[in-house]
Amino acid sequence: MDQAGIKVVSARTSSDDEASWLADATLIDTDALPPFGELEHIAETAKCTQVIVVNDEPPCESARFLRVGAAGVINKRDPAERVVDAIRSVTSGRNVVPADQEPPTVTWTDAVGRSLSQREMQVLRQIARGLTHGQIATRLGISPHTVDTYVKRIRAKLGVGNKAELTRAALLGRLAG
Repeated sequence: MDQAGIKVVSARTSSDDEASWLADATLIDTDALPPFGELEHIAETAKCTQVIVVNDEPPCESARFLRVGAAGVINKRDPAERVVDAIRSVTSGRNVVPADQEPPTVTWTDAVGRSLSQREMQVLRQIARGLTHGQIATRLGISPHTVDTYVKRIRAKLGVGNKAELTRAALLGRLAG
C-alpha cells in the first residue's frame, strides 16, 4: 500500500485459496467462511498479513476475532471510508474495532511506540513475519539499502542485536487486544 491509495493485489473467493504474502492487509468476510473453522482460518491468515474481519455480528463477538490474531473488525454496513480507514490503521500498526466498541488501549508498548517512526514499525512488523530485506523492500516500495538503514536504526533504538531479538521486540511490543 502506498500513501496515494490502496492497491488490491488479489481477490479470493474461497477460504481454500492460499493467503498472499505480498498483501499488507486482508479483508475476510465471515459469511464467506465455513461455519466451523472460521477462527482457525483467520488465525492462519494473520500469520502472514494483517487481517480485518468484516461481519454483521454484534460488537461483543469481535473480541474472539481479535484474540485469534485479527488486527481489526468492521461491520459490513460501514461506509467505504471506514473500510479504507481500517486498512490504513492496521497497516500502520493500530487495531480497529467496531465504532460502538472501545478500542484496545495500546497497540504498541509505550517504549516501542514512542521510539520508532511509522516506517520503522512497518519494517519491524515485516521482519517479525519472517520476510527478508529484499521482500520487505518490494512490499514497502523502497530499496533493500533503505531497509538495511531502517533495521540499523531500529536495532539502535531498541538496543537489540539480531533478527531474533528484533522479532521478539515486535512480538512483545504488539498487543493483540
